[in-house]
Amino acid sequence: MRMTGVRQAARSKEIKGLGRLGFAARATIYLLIGWFALLLGFGHRPPEADQRGAMQEVAQHTGGFLLLLALTIGLAGYAVWRWSEAAFGVVGQGKSAGPRLQSVGRGAVYAALAVNGVNVLVNSRTQSQAQQQQLLTARIMQHPAGRWAVGIAGAVVIVIGLVLVVEGVMRRFKKYFKLDEMPLLARRIVWVLGTIGTTARGLVFALTGFFVVKAAWDYNSQDARGLDGALRHLADSDHGRLWVGFVAAGLIAFGLYGYCEALWRRT
Repeated sequence: MRMTGVRQAARSKEIKGLGRLGFAARATIYLLIGWFALLLGFGHRPPEADQRGAMQEVAQHTGGFLLLLALTIGLAGYAVWRWSEAAFGVVGQGKSAGPRLQSVGRGAVYAALAVNGVNVLVNSRTQSQAQQQQLLTARIMQHPAGRWAVGIAGAVVIVIGLVLVVEGVMRRFKKYFKLDEMPLLARRIVWVLGTIGTTARGLVFALTGFFVVKAAWDYNSQDARGLDGALRHLADSDHGRLWVGFVAAGLIAFGLYGYCEALWRRT
């Protein structure tokens, strides 16, 4: 009886509402990252084009504290919802181990982002995300097997990125939506946004993972650039600003797609 009550609580409207709030929070952050990347593609030097940079930028504007607080609550809610999936099965994929393990990982990532949000709320001038990643990489590589650990972590991120690319190109995300509640035009728009956005997000993950692997190979933590550093490095290369512009458009598409998830995703 007690386990049944826990399962019912995990599937309650409140938990599902937290999941939808989380999708909206993630969408907002990706819209900001996409906008910063677009500015970078046009030759400007915008705020850091990553999750923490987006949070810091929000915090600096009028009403930003309340908006960032809402985003942080949304990210924490997303983590809770993902963990409820891990405990009781992923919607659309049942209780198989693979999707549930993915939900554990996704929940952990967004819990960490929520903690970052709290840190920015308390002190908006904390270390950048790139600095944090470089410091963590340097500490890990001080250990005997540290370079291997960093290299494997980077390879995992590359694989995750490639999986997202396949998911976007094959439109595997369609199974997560309440198709019967979506107007035909909305479906078409969501499929386009999801294809472009998920593919772009996967490419960004793969690029970030490449630089982590490079940091391990070169034994140089400065190569672990994070999302912002990877985009800036790409922008400084031949025809790089054009590629960054394409990536920016994709990330903006993913942000818009995220709001569609908040509306029509099966939770």
